[in-house]
Amino acid sequence: MALLPRRFLCFVLAQHFIAATACQEADYGAMIRHYCLKDFQHSMEGIGQRLWCDWDETVGTFGELTNCTALIAEKLDCYWPNRLVDEFFVAVHRQYFRNCSPSGRALHDPPNGVLCPFIVLPVLVTLLMTALVVWRSKRSEGIV
Repeated sequence: MALLPRRFLCFVLAQHFIAATACQEADYGAMIRHYCLKDFQHSMEGIGQRLWCDWDETVGTFGELTNCTALIAEKLDCYWPNRLVDEFFVAVHRQYFRNCSPSGRALHDPPNGVLCPFIVLPVLVTLLMTALVVWRSKRSEGIV
């Protein structure tokens, strides 16, 4: 019977110890917005909005943002990744990467030197084949 109160006391003390050393989510959220997001915004402005979807241009900045959130989590004894980090990165993606293709590469038309032959060549072949069919059909009418 003496074991039950002792276990209960250990459980109560452990709860207070965990609560005292647990991650302070409000502080963590504020710190990642203040330190990490501000640096990320500054870097993204330097890159320019035209290149936001170019992964080669943004991978370094995005990596720094990820490392920043992990370092702050470590300093505040928070688990990483966690719910706040997930929400934070979803918000970053909505603001900066919502118009990007799933492959991460900026889509654009190929140069005219490549595009024009792919358009003109099939049109010319179609016209040539049509003319050939019409010419052969008129030529064979006289032969019975």
